This record gives sequence, structure tokens and C-alpha cells, in this order.
Amino acid sequence: MVINEDKFEKSDIELVRMTLFDQENFLYLVQRYEKKLLRFIQRISGLSSDDAQDLLQEVFIKVYQNLNDFDQSLKFSSWLYRITHNQVISNYRKNKSRPQLSLFDLDWESCEQLASDFDINQSLDQGILKEKMSRALDSLDLKYKEVIILKYLEDRSYEEISDIIKKPVSTVGTLLRRAKKSLQKEFKK
Repeated sequence: MVINEDKFEKSDIELVRMTLFDQENFLYLVQRYEKKLLRFIQRISGLSSDDAQDLLQEVFIKVYQNLNDFDQSLKFSSWLYRITHNQVISNYRKNKSRPQLSLFDLDWESCEQLASDFDINQSLDQGILKEKMSRALDSLDLKYKEVIILKYLEDRSYEEISDIIKKPVSTVGTLLRRAKKSLQKEFKK
């Protein structure tokens, strides 16, 4: 398939409209979001790379199947993250009976950002801080872990998080406050 650079400059809504007329345009949406969504899936689920890739494929299949139902007055990325959120939750419930041990994979830049946003002493060695932060994030309830990831690692606004998790903006604020407290408590253990 020939890659048309011009299509990469199109907005999400334009690409959605183009995809509705020619399914080959869906590839541009996939390429725009696959890395971001894969990272999001791995961050909130703790799945291995292969399992996260499988889940990402399921997400894109769902997106493609439901593209006609997308309300074009909404933000496409929020709708896409919402579908991803639902697939992760569904996968989590399906695999709940099979516990998995995973350590949250956190890059140093994200670790520093979280540490500064949560008033955590950054004088710790990079490796120790990263490991402690990863363990603290792993120990959070999924609802708290997800809002922390969306806000601080995926850089989503309260409104976008609200759209993704289908909770009012005020609830997002409450969840974030509780998540911060929980994270600080876990970090200090």
C-alpha cells in the first residue's frame, strides 16, 4: 500500500469521514494511534507485550466495526480511548481468575513527572525511585491507576478522562484526589 503523506496531516474527523467511504483510510487512524494505545493498554493492564498487541488488535476491530456509530461532534481520541478502556476492563474481568504478577513499566521521565506532581522526595536513586513508583502504581485499584495514567502519563484533560471513563468531571477530580492519596500512601510503605 502506498502511504499518502497528505493524509497524515488530516484531522481525525476527516480521516473518519474518509474511512467511511474507503476502508483503506482506516490504516492512517491505526498508524496515528497504535503506539499511544499500546502504551496505554500496557500501563493500565500490566499485560505482556504480545498480549497487549492482541488486545490492541481487538480494539481496532471494535473501532472499525463501530465507526458508523461515532458521533462526529465528539473528540475522536476520547472515543477511541473509551473503547480501549472497555476492552481492557473486559479482558481484566475475563482473566481475573488467573492472577498475573507484573511490575508497572515506567520510564524515567514519567517517573520524575509523577514524583514532582505528588511531592515525593526525588533525592532517591533513579532506579530505586522508578521501582518504588512502579510498585506503588501496580498496587492501586484499577479505577485509581487508570485516572493517574490518563492524567499524568497520557496527558488527558479532566473532560477527556470524563468521556473515556464515562463519569462526570467532578467524579474525575474526586478519583484523582483519592488516587493521589493512595499513591502517596503506597509510595511511603
